[in-house]
Parts: sequence; C-alpha cells; structure tokens
Amino acid sequence: MSGSAPPAAPAHDPYAALRTPNFRRFIASSLTMTLAAQLQGTVVAWQVYAITHDPLSLGMIGLAEALPFIGVALFAGHVADRADRRRIALASLAALLACSAALLLLTLRPLADREQLLAMYAIIVVSGVARSFLQPARVALGAELVPRTQYANAVTWRTSTWQLAAVLGPALGGVLYGVAGPAAAYVADVALMGAALAYMAAIRVAPRALGAGGGSVLESLAGGVRFVRGQRVLLGALTLDLFSVLFGGAVALLPVFADQILHVGPQGLGALRAAPAAGAVLMSLALAHRPPLERAGRALLAAVAVFGLCMIGFALSRDFALSLALLAMSGMADTVSVVIRSTLLQLLTPEELLGRVSSVNSIFIGSSNEIGAFESGVAAKLLGTVTSVVLGGLATLGVVAAVGLRVPELRRLRRITG
Repeated sequence: MSGSAPPAAPAHDPYAALRTPNFRRFIASSLTMTLAAQLQGTVVAWQVYAITHDPLSLGMIGLAEALPFIGVALFAGHVADRADRRRIALASLAALLACSAALLLLTLRPLADREQLLAMYAIIVVSGVARSFLQPARVALGAELVPRTQYANAVTWRTSTWQLAAVLGPALGGVLYGVAGPAAAYVADVALMGAALAYMAAIRVAPRALGAGGGSVLESLAGGVRFVRGQRVLLGALTLDLFSVLFGGAVALLPVFADQILHVGPQGLGALRAAPAAGAVLMSLALAHRPPLERAGRALLAAVAVFGLCMIGFALSRDFALSLALLAMSGMADTVSVVIRSTLLQLLTPEELLGRVSSVNSIFIGSSNEIGAFESGVAAKLLGTVTSVVLGGLATLGVVAAVGLRVPELRRLRRITG
C-alpha cells in the first residue's frame, strides 16, 4: 500500500553473541584463565619481592614472560593458521595449568632462595611461551564461534570479561595470600586454570579446512606482516594503540604517585590500580547495550585523545578522588579503542590469515605494555615523575593528530559490522 512506513530495523541485541552456547563456554574459559593469571601474577610478585627485596626483580618477572611471548608470537600465529586452533588452545592451557601446579609445588616444598627464584623465573618463561601460542589460536577460534555480524558484540563481551578478571584477580590473590598464605592462593590458581581448560574442552566446533602447507615458514610469517602493512586502517589503529600505551601509560609509576604525590599508601595504590579496569568494565557493558558506533574512526581517534588527556590530568592532580576518576575515565577510553581495533582485525582479516595477524597484533600490544613500563621508568628518572607523565600524554595527543592526518581512511571509517 502506498505511503506505508518502511519496515523497522531489527532492534540491537546486546546479548547476541552470548546466545551461542559455544561462545558462552569460550567466555567462561577466558574469564577463569584470566582470573588465574592475574591471581598468579600478584602472588608471584609478592613472593619474589619477599625473597629479593629488590624492585628490579619485579621488572624481571614481566621481562621473563614478555621476551619469550614476543619471540615466538609470529611462529605461534603461523601454527594457529596451519593446525586445529581448539587443540592449540587446549595444549596451551594444559601447559599453563602445569605451570600453576609447579608454582604450588615450589611453595609447598621451597628451595634455597637463589634456586627458588631461578625456578620461578623458569616457570614464568614457560608460561610466556604457552601464552604466546594461546593468544592467536584463541582469538581466531573466537571468530569461528559467532557470525560476522556479531563480531563487534563478541569483542565487547571478551573485553569486558578480561577487564572484570583484571579487577577481581589481583584482589582475590591478595586476599588469599594475606588470609591463608601463598599455597592457598596457588590452589585457587590451579582450580581456575583447570576450569579454563575444561570449558575450552567443552567447545564443539566443526573441523575447518586447515591452511595449505605450501611455502616456507618464513614466507608464511611474512604473509601476516605484509597483510597488516597493506591494511592502512588496521595499521593506523594498531599504531594508535602501540604509541598510546608506550607514551601515555602511567601504570608503572602508580606506586610513586601513591607514595610521594597523593600520599595514600598501599591501600590507595590498590584502588589506583583497579580504577582503569573498573572504568573499562563499565564502558564494555555500555558498548554491549548500544548499537555499533556510527563513526568508528572518529570514535577511535577521540578515545585515544581522551586517554592522553586523562594521563595529563592524572599527573597534575593532587586529589585522590579526582585521580581515581581520571584513571577510570582512561580505562573507559581505552576500552573503546580496544573494541574498535579488535573488531577491525577480525572483520578485515581473511580467516586463513587470522592467526598470523592476531600474532602481529599481540606483538604490538605485548611489546607496548612492557616497553612502555620501561620507558616510563627511564623518563621518570631523567625528568621527574609528573613531568614524564605529562609529556607522555602530550606525545599521545601528537600521535593521534599524526595518525588522523596521515591515515584519512581511518578518520572517515564509519560503522564496523559484518
């Protein structure tokens, strides 16, 4: 009939991805694994510091995990595109479970201090290798479990799950360590990692056609790098993430702010560390309950700019409540960036390249966090804590301006859906 109204667009379903049983199992595995990893990281740091009383030993923990993670990441992506991704994830989680059990055994039957320390670092190295294989396989597997139209929704729930675990994991580790001791904390670590393995084993996915074996391993690895270099929008998004963390992060310096600037002590430090993740959880839930962003490119640039401004404001703040609010807002902005970047990665990457491209993404993210912490420490030593964070925030704003100008395709990017 003439003049009739067009059919209404389907309502946005914030729980679309969660309605898939396999994706629910996937999320449960990610949640329990991340809880275990965060809990474990807290307890390991306290144990190592109790042995050494040397802050440098804490930095060595991150280095012991980051170097093997980055070193084998490209090969791990190649494997994820050539083999069964679910089996790779299961093998990686089994290795992480063995690492958790080894830490428990070391706590129950401790060695002499030097041997204990070396054994713990060795376990962390093994966990870094296992995590390097897990990451690209799990990202690529997650894309197999939901339709392309649900990628943005799935990424949002994955991000909120990780951030929730980032809030709860260290708190759980601290409580268990303080109340019942490190052995009890590692028992919880083993139980959570075992649950992550069980949830992953419960996923049922149709076998996919494995990648062709033609060409050398080096040619396969180069394929993932070439693809990222050829995708200007994706490369621009990765560049924003890399340099915002490299220059703009203040997490490594939070103990200095808690002690010397805000004067809130260790309790305040715990709240400062939790604030970005708490803001990220809130933003993840908000993004899940709203339709996809209409101007995703501008939203990405704006989010990274807001992150830089929050870092500048945090550095200049002398009020604890304001500092918490700015850190929470930085977590919200970072979540917008992560969701858009991760959705772009899954939508733009052919399925047969997803493992390798995810590994390139892992190198960007993994290296930026570790190198960013190192850069923050060096800059604070040379320039002072407040000045270094302010300059880092200004550098982040400069990167936003440069990427926005040099990659107009990213600036013009609109809604990203399948």
